[in-house]
Parts: sequence; C-alpha cells; structure tokens
Amino acid sequence: MITTQTRVHEGPAAAGANLITMKAIVQNGYGSAELLELRDIEKPTIAANEVLLRVRAAGVNPADWAIVGGLPYIARPIYGMGKPKNPVRGTDVAGEVEAVGASVTRFRPGDPVFGWSGNLGGAFAEYVSLTEDALVPKPANLTFEQAAAIPMAGTVALLAVRDHGKVRAGQKVLVNGASGGIGTFAVQIAKSLGAEVTGVCSTRNLDLVRSIGAEHVIDYTKVDFTRTGQSYDFILDNVANRSLSDLRRALTPKGTLVPNGGGFDHRWVASGGRLIGAKLLFAFASQNVQTFIASSKLQNLVALSELIEAVKVTPVIDRTYPLSETPKAIAYVGQGHARGKVVISLAGGATS
Repeated sequence: MITTQTRVHEGPAAAGANLITMKAIVQNGYGSAELLELRDIEKPTIAANEVLLRVRAAGVNPADWAIVGGLPYIARPIYGMGKPKNPVRGTDVAGEVEAVGASVTRFRPGDPVFGWSGNLGGAFAEYVSLTEDALVPKPANLTFEQAAAIPMAGTVALLAVRDHGKVRAGQKVLVNGASGGIGTFAVQIAKSLGAEVTGVCSTRNLDLVRSIGAEHVIDYTKVDFTRTGQSYDFILDNVANRSLSDLRRALTPKGTLVPNGGGFDHRWVASGGRLIGAKLLFAFASQNVQTFIASSKLQNLVALSELIEAVKVTPVIDRTYPLSETPKAIAYVGQGHARGKVVISLAGGATS
C-alpha cells in the first residue's frame, strides 16, 4: 500500500520553507470533480522498502470518481471521514524509478515500471512513493500510458475470469459491459484461456469488442441477452442492467456469475445490496455466484504483464488528459461511458 508522506503547503510560509515540491492534483473535501486543484505539495520521501517513482502516466478508475464524491458513505472510515487521508487521488501508475530505499532489491533508478498503490491514492502527481512489491517492470511493448491503464481494471478482470470464474478452454463466456475498462480486459483474458467469448455493449462499441477477440457481440439496446435462449458457463456482469433472476436464466445449470456491476446509485453501500441479493438468490441453486474484493498483489501484476508480453492482452485507451485536466478526466469516467480506460499523461515527466 502507498505510504506517501506528502503534505499540502500554502501561502508565503511554504515558499520560505525550502521544501522540495511537486505538482499534484489535490482533494481537500468531498464533492464533484471541480473541487480538485492542481497545487504544489511536498515531494514524497521513501522508507527502506519503498520506491520513489517519477510518474509518466496514471490510470483513472471509477473508484477515483467515487472517492472524490465520498462514496459509498460506509467506506469513509477507510479513506477519511471529513476529507481523504491522502489528498492526492489515483492508484494506477506507470513511470521511471527515481530512487530506491535501502532494502529495495528488485529495482534501481531509471527502471520503467508500473503498479497499483492500493486504495489510498497518490498517483495524480509528478512523483509517488510505493512499496517495492506494488510494482513490476513495464513490458517493452507498451507505452507508459498503456501500462498505467492496467493495474486495477486488469486485476479485477483477471481475478473474475481466471480465479473466480475458473474459465477454461471450450467454455462459453459472456461479458456484460464488454467495452469498459474491466470488460475489455475480461474479453481478452477469457479469450487467452480458450473460451468462446460473447461481448455485450452498445451499438457504437460493437466493432471495438470484436477487435479485441469476442467471437460474438450483442447490442444491448436491441437484444436482451438473457432472453435469447443461449446459456453461458460464466457471466461477468459489469453494468447491472439486468436482474439477477434474468442473469440466472442465461447461465448453464452449473454456470458461474460474477456480479461486478451496480455502481454507486446507492450512496451508502454502493453495490453491496445487489451482492447480498445475489448470495441469497444463489444459496440453494446448482449455479454459482462469486463476489470478491480485488487486491494489488504482486503475482497478479506479474500474470497480467506476462499476458501482455505474449500479445494476448492489449490495454484499450479511450482518452488521455494532461495532469492539469484531471478533474475533466474523472468527471468523464464518472459518466460511465468510457471505451476502455482513461489515462492521465505526464509525457514530459516532472517539471522543475
């Protein structure tokens, strides 16, 4: 988990404090993305097991939008009651190692890497400090922007498809919300495991979903996939636009559902109610429902990196924004219509 020791300094006192500062997007309360500000804050220091990373790109996730708004309310004890414990958002990051702590053995200055800082943030800045085990080498066949798109969405897709869905060759897999950040990874991961993949998306995204390997695509604005008579061994539901009973109808008798969607319509518990409902509905069924909380484990990043190096998975990027336009990027992600991932690019690296 990130242990950034950044502090926000304002006014003349900060100017005379001889502090080494950096540019960062700062959040001092909860509300809309308009509250975020580009500010000068103290450059993070590192502990013995940490790496100081010069940020080249940072991925934007729906979770960033949610934390900006303080959602769900039940999670505020984790990331801060009246305001975030860490004022800098962003968890997915790619860049170059600037410095390493005394006990770090896997990296040295100049190494290109990417990783996931956990849930407290820090990536929307020129520098971030992370523990050594939160990072892996950046695949040579990726840009920094592509690498920054991987960690959270890629990990959720990997755990859903490989670990909880236990997808294997010859199975029929359906990804609802196939054109989103998690969906684009899930389609490719399921395909790499030998599954026959069906992607569900809107009309404008049909060609995109085909291009990443889906054998079949369904336009949800025209066809209800739960009423076609087709059944699937595994369904990853990223959007929750069909009832749990309908999803069960689209599963094989021993099929598995991962209900990952639900969003933050319920401001207190987000998708928690739907997940509990899924557990109850499937309690005595031959079908299976799997829920989980993704974690930034090193082995998952390594597995994703290997898939990418083998050209079995390629990150899909919708838009990139400069650091100064991070509020616009977060607001766009919050609308829920991104095609693949949205990334903050610090193409020129840190500013002096």
